[in-house]
Amino acid sequence: MTGLINIGFGNLVNADRVIAIVAPDSAPAKRLSQRARQEERAVDATQGRKTRSVIVMDQGSVVLSALAPDTLAGRFHELAGGKGEE
Repeated sequence: MTGLINIGFGNLVNADRVIAIVAPDSAPAKRLSQRARQEERAVDATQGRKTRSVIVMDQGSVVLSALAPDTLAGRFHELAGGKGEE
C-alpha cells in the first residue's frame, strides 16, 4: 500500500505500519490508550480535541486521532486505489 495517511490536522502516519484502527469507547481500547500513555508509546495527534480513533502501529506505539475510524478507513481505501474490501 505504501504511503502516508492524513490522520487530521496535518499529521500523517505510514499506512504500511498500521495494524488496526479502533474506536476509543470500549474498555479494552481505553486500557490500551492509557497503558500506551503511561509507557510513553502514545502519540496524541488530536490537537486537544476528543479522541475518536485509536490507531495501533506495528511496533507497539499507539496514535490518537480526532477523526472517526470510518473517515480514516476511507482514506486507506483511497490510498489503495479503491481496490478490494475495506
